[in-house]
Amino acid sequence: MTDFLLELLSEEIPARMQEKAAADLVRLFEGELAKAGLTASGIQSFVTPRRLALIARDLPLETAAVSEELKGPRADAPAQALAGFLGKTGLTRDQLVERRDAKGNAVLFAVIEKPGRSTRDVLAEGIPAIVRGFPWPKAMRWGAASLSPESPRWVRPLQGIVALFGETIVPVEIAGVASGAATVGHRFHHPGVITIGSAADYVEKLEACHVIVDAEARRRLVREGAEAAAAAAGLSLVPDAGLVAENAGLTEWPVPLLGRFDPAFLVVPREVIQLTMRTNQKYFACTDTKGALAPAFVCTANIAASDGGVAIVAGNAKVLAARLSDARFFWEQDLKVPLAERAVKLKDIVFHEKLGTVADKVERVAKLARWLVEEGIIPLPAGERGLRRHGRTGRAARQGRPRHRDGGRVPRVAGRDGRLLCAGRGLARHGRRRDPRSLQARRPGRRSPHRACDGRGVAGGQAGYFGRFLLRSRIADRIKRPFCAASRGTRCYQSDYCR
Repeated sequence: MTDFLLELLSEEIPARMQEKAAADLVRLFEGELAKAGLTASGIQSFVTPRRLALIARDLPLETAAVSEELKGPRADAPAQALAGFLGKTGLTRDQLVERRDAKGNAVLFAVIEKPGRSTRDVLAEGIPAIVRGFPWPKAMRWGAASLSPESPRWVRPLQGIVALFGETIVPVEIAGVASGAATVGHRFHHPGVITIGSAADYVEKLEACHVIVDAEARRRLVREGAEAAAAAAGLSLVPDAGLVAENAGLTEWPVPLLGRFDPAFLVVPREVIQLTMRTNQKYFACTDTKGALAPAFVCTANIAASDGGVAIVAGNAKVLAARLSDARFFWEQDLKVPLAERAVKLKDIVFHEKLGTVADKVERVAKLARWLVEEGIIPLPAGERGLRRHGRTGRAARQGRPRHRDGGRVPRVAGRDGRLLCAGRGLARHGRRRDPRSLQARRPGRRSPHRACDGRGVAGGQAGYFGRFLLRSRIADRIKRPFCAASRGTRCYQSDYCR
C-alpha cells in the first residue's frame, strides 16, 4: 500500500471558493478511483490561497485482475449476428465458449480477462480528467492555448503540479505544465523551490517554509491570535466565524495584529463602522469592558514582519481612516435633512403598477395603524400617555421608511440606520424600533431568519409599535392566520417571512 500526493499550484484562489474546492477535489478523485476499482483508506484535502492538494492513503500498487463474461447469440444464429458479437468483443469464433441454457439451446459466451493496471497509470489518466471537470464557480483560460475553446480551465492560471505516488512522480501534463516533485513555499519568507520527497513529509516541509496547508489550523491561528491581540489591550473581540474563515483563506501564514483608529469616528453608527471594517478591509471589531465599540481593530497579516507589524498596522489604519471619513461625511449629511423631507422622496419609487408608489403604501399603513387603535384591536394604556401614542402612530408609520444616503451606500444597515435617524430626531420609542432585518428576504425563494418576527416588530419592517402588539392581539384571530414561529411555535401570519 502506498500514499499518493497531488498538489495543484496556481495564482491566488478566492477565499470564498476554497472550502468547496477542497471538497470537490476529494469527490472527483474518489470518482476516478472508483472507475478503476480502487479505494483509499482515507483522503485528506488541503487548501491555501495558492494551492489545492490532497493525500490519498494506502492505495494498492495496481488494480485487481477482472474476468468479464458476456452472453452472445445462439450457436446456430445467423452469421450476421455472430459477426456483430465478435466485433463487439474483439474475439474470434474459436475463443467463444459454448454453453447450454435452461431450454437446452447452445449459447455462445465471451469470457474477457482484464489484467490489473498499474495504479500509477490510472492516476496519470485521472488527474487531467479532474482538472477538466472541476466545477469552479468562475474559471479562466490562459496563455497561448486559451485561443482554443478546448483548452483547460482553472480558477487562476496553473503554475505547478506535484503528483507523487510513494516517491515516484506520476507523469502528467496540463496546459504545458508538467508534473514533478517541486513546489514553492511562502511568497516572502521562502520564495524558493521546495522538493517534496513523498506525501509523508509534505505538510511538515511546507510548514517549515511558512505555509500552513491545513485550513482548519489557519482558522484556529486567526481566531486565537485575534482574541489574544484584543485581550492584550484590555478589549474583547467581536466574534465572527465568517471573517475568521475569510482571513484564513487570504493567508498562508496568518499573523493577527491590533490597530487603532481615531475615536472621533465613533459618532458614526456602530453597524456602519463594523460593516466597513468587515466587508471592505476584513478587520475584526473590538469592544471595551462595557460592551461598547472600541476605536480598535484586528487585521490579519500574511507575514511575520521584522518590526512586529508596526508598519503593517500603520498602513491599515490609514486606509481605514479614509473609509471611516467617507462614512462620517455621509452620516452627517443624513442628519442635516429632516426625515419628513426624505420621506417625500418615496413618491418617486413605484411600489406596484396598480398600487401606486411607496409613499402611497406608507399612507395605507398609517391608516391601518390608526384603525387598529380606534377599533381597540391594539390595547393602549388609558389616559394622556395613551392619547399621545395614539396620535403619533400614523407619524411613526410615515417616517419609518425614510430614504437616507448612508443606507443607499451600505444597504445592509439601512434598517438600523433608519432606527438611529429616528432616535436622533426624538421620535417616539415605538417609531424607532424598526427591525434591522426588515430588508430580508431580498427576493422570492430566499429564506429569512425566523427571528425576524420575534415579538419586537412585524416582519417586513413596518412601524414597530403596532406591529409588536399585532402578534399579541385579537388581530391574529381576525385575519385567520397563526402567530410567529419564533414567538408562538407556529407560522407567522406573514408567510413570506417565516417559512
